[in-house]
Amino acid sequence: MNVVVQACADNKDEEEDAPLPGFRFHPTDGELVGFYLQRKVDNKPLKIDLIKQIDIYKFDPWDLPKASSREGEIESYFFCRRGRKYRNSIRPNRVTESGFWKATGIDKPIYSNGGSACIGLKKTL
Repeated sequence: MNVVVQACADNKDEEEDAPLPGFRFHPTDGELVGFYLQRKVDNKPLKIDLIKQIDIYKFDPWDLPKASSREGEIESYFFCRRGRKYRNSIRPNRVTESGFWKATGIDKPIYSNGGSACIGLKKTL
């Protein structure tokens, strides 16, 4: 009897680490940068890992949906530390096996929710 109770307790812990049924992750740009990505940069994990940390430069754009662990979502979110093309340069290294990630359009400033301070830039690749 104790074994069954222990097994149920173990399953309960696993369920607490998973998003609830029907949960959708749709943060605003301000929430994404000001809360979620800032916590990733500061190495402060959340109980539920909503943004997968991978090296996106090892993937081509069409392979990224397979790398996402969140099936059924329209958008996927990944965290990747920015690589440098040269050691003493600010140029990013965006090379993949099949080509490179190309920046398109203009950068869009991201403001904190309710604030006027720019906390990041949204870049389309």
